[in-house]
Amino acid sequence: MSNSHASAVRQYHDHGYAIWRQVLDPSLMREADQFVDWILARNPDTRPENLNSPLTRHEPFLIRLVADPRLLDLAAAFLGPDIALYGAHFLCKPPHDGKAVAWHQDGGYWPLEPMEALTLWVAITASTPANGCMRVLPGTHRLPMQARDENLAGQGGEMLTGMDQSVVDEANAVDLELQAGDVSAHDVTIVHGSEANRSDQWRKAVAIRYISAGTRVLDQSQGSQFLLRGSAVPGINEYLPWPRFRPGQHMPFTGCEAWNGNLTKTGT
Repeated sequence: MSNSHASAVRQYHDHGYAIWRQVLDPSLMREADQFVDWILARNPDTRPENLNSPLTRHEPFLIRLVADPRLLDLAAAFLGPDIALYGAHFLCKPPHDGKAVAWHQDGGYWPLEPMEALTLWVAITASTPANGCMRVLPGTHRLPMQARDENLAGQGGEMLTGMDQSVVDEANAVDLELQAGDVSAHDVTIVHGSEANRSDQWRKAVAIRYISAGTRVLDQSQGSQFLLRGSAVPGINEYLPWPRFRPGQHMPFTGCEAWNGNLTKTGT
């Protein structure tokens, strides 16, 4: 493990989040940007903030992205060698219209047991305070899971349900400013949210929810369970087969011509 990587892992454990710069190359981020447009064009009634797993799990490009070895190497430092996908959520905010996200903890929404999970948040475009970058409250990953307050749901147009504001001290908030290809990680318990996009620029990102192969998904209808690296644990989860590429049905991407052959070689 490099010194910079070890330092990021320490920051994650100490503060609940970490950042790695220039993990993914610009060409892949351009394809990810095109993928967002591809999905939006096929789901015109869906808000850009809501491009979640049911809309994307049949697309080979999604698996190409989340199974990128550079991302799995980061995830392995926290989850070990056997890694699965719980789900991926493209979190995209259009200019002047992108919604805020209320302060929340991810783990309160996820039916996982045990909660051996990690979010890698990949910036597809620049993510800044002006266009609604993610904000975290360092150290709150040590808090117990807080109850969600249904009375706070949607106040001010925010996404998600609000939580007990007594644990929220915005004076301590840190803006996670990222450029395209940068990656942040955050703990399932850390309190985080984001402001609305009031800028002229899109904010496009994908939050990838990785789990250890020993984590059981209690409600498999909610996510998109794919085994990405290593071996499955017998009797824990049923994993979906990696989707085959079909011209005209799926978005073309670099390497898509060899995709189906590689699936056969790997036994996926």
